[in-house]
Amino acid sequence: MSFINKPKVAHPSLPTNALGMTRRQYEGTMSTLCAGCGHDSVTAAIIEACWGLDLRPEQLVKLSGIGCSSKTTSYFVSGAHGFNSVHGRMPSIASGANAANRELTYVGVSGDGDSLSIGLGQLAHAIRRNVNMLYMIENNGVYGLTKGQFSASADIGTKAKKGEVNQSPPIDPVLLALSLGATFVARSFSGDKAQLVPLIQAGMRHRGFALIDVLSPCVTFNDHEGSTKSYTFTREHYHAAIEADYVPPAQEISVDYPEGEALPVQLHDGSRVVLHKLGASYDPTDRSAAYAFIEQKLKQNEYVTGLIHINEDVSHEFHNLNKTSSVPLNHLPYEKLSPGSAALEKLLGRYR
Repeated sequence: MSFINKPKVAHPSLPTNALGMTRRQYEGTMSTLCAGCGHDSVTAAIIEACWGLDLRPEQLVKLSGIGCSSKTTSYFVSGAHGFNSVHGRMPSIASGANAANRELTYVGVSGDGDSLSIGLGQLAHAIRRNVNMLYMIENNGVYGLTKGQFSASADIGTKAKKGEVNQSPPIDPVLLALSLGATFVARSFSGDKAQLVPLIQAGMRHRGFALIDVLSPCVTFNDHEGSTKSYTFTREHYHAAIEADYVPPAQEISVDYPEGEALPVQLHDGSRVVLHKLGASYDPTDRSAAYAFIEQKLKQNEYVTGLIHINEDVSHEFHNLNKTSSVPLNHLPYEKLSPGSAALEKLLGRYR
């Protein structure tokens, strides 16, 4: 119930992180989503990821657009900065905030309607600019707030709750991100917390645009027989191509796996993502091969999950590319921000 506040009482034996904070202190308001909604499981994974990263709440910026997904940002890290944009425009807000202050951690939570329909152009340019943020798509194939119409991610042949069949081809966010050059691309399932949490942590520590497509079933409008985004269908067509463990820089790195191979990828802050290859031939650093593999499995009605592609080259990272200020703009003196007409005239002279 939205009008009920969460109790402030916490058990004294709750585990704490390096900041002395419990998981409860990374929570937000009470959820108003339908009972059983996959989005609430995504919220729990984000809370776990932030707690495990020892993230100071005031260092986090959470952004959203419009849709059921937009409510998620209210449900985690109440002490963080937040901005709820108009429909599909969250990437622009994230880009501007990121340019103004590179010291903060940016997490955008969107939906398949918000990102793949009205906001598709915004998402494409955020990927192209390689904005330094984690962008999560809570993907359920329907417009939940407007009573269950097909979204742009609905598969051909999927049935709506009232029986109509979708005939339009879907936009797959993973294939889209790979084709546009995203440097971190992953997919997971809201019901697989063990896989989702380390992916979120790795995405938050990645320098560049990190996209995670989360299959997050809608229990009200898209969890019936004939839906390809239902809990049953997702569990039956779940193909874990590559598992990932996030290893903080202060923790001793050890890899234990029964078969296949492991590939440690070092991130820029010294942490690592240890990739456990279930197929020896799969290489997550090969964009073309990843695209072909995802496309092949989609034709077989299988959702490939895990860290699908990663590229640690930061030469085209947003701040390097645009030479943004290394100091937050609100810390700069007025004279630097507004150097006067003479400095402006000198700058404009370069283009005459």
